[in-house]
Amino acid sequence: MEVLSWDGTLSSRDFQVAARAFAENWKQFNPALPPWTWAPCLKQPSRLSQEQGYLSLEKICLLGSNKEHDREAVYEEEPEPVDNATLVESAGPQVCYYDFHIVYSDSYRVPVLYFRGYYIDGQPMAWDEIEKDLPACSSKVLLESKWTFITQEEHPHLNRPWYKLHPCGTSEWMKLLFLGDESLAKNGVAVEQYLVSWLSVVGQVVGLRIPFDMLNHHKSCN
Repeated sequence: MEVLSWDGTLSSRDFQVAARAFAENWKQFNPALPPWTWAPCLKQPSRLSQEQGYLSLEKICLLGSNKEHDREAVYEEEPEPVDNATLVESAGPQVCYYDFHIVYSDSYRVPVLYFRGYYIDGQPMAWDEIEKDLPACSSKVLLESKWTFITQEEHPHLNRPWYKLHPCGTSEWMKLLFLGDESLAKNGVAVEQYLVSWLSVVGQVVGLRIPFDMLNHHKSCN
């Protein structure tokens, strides 16, 4: 599809194709990092009888809050309890985890990033604590951008409150993103490229970054 005639959205079917391609490529280019996995939804099938679901990246560990430097998520297995206690006692920060889900919005026809933070004992983090963990640049982006803001709403598949980056304006800036990239604009819209390009922008707000090898691989394939 030509970028000029494209409205920046994805169909539900294309989202599922893009999600599975994204998960496979993430695993290929980032074997040492936790994988994004497809979580099927147990709700009744849609009118198109397609399998519903979302992408999931869970138990990403962050140690404490530090606004002096931009930070990326620390990818770890569960830390040793004794070491955590020692770390908290000596350095102050508490161990906390983040879960990230990429969910398709039927209303906006784009992916939406949902996330939640919780302490090692399972207690949910308050927004003011989560805000401290966001990269320093996020506060400025959230204040200045008319297209990016965070709300708390019920997760569409889990029926529990999660935070999300509101999808308002996503289709507009995705089209601009593809138009602004010469290789993407020239070769048209590739469904498999969508989530890589999308998360390269959205992920920055919460400290998730697309590794350069993965991003460059997709660009070189176009």
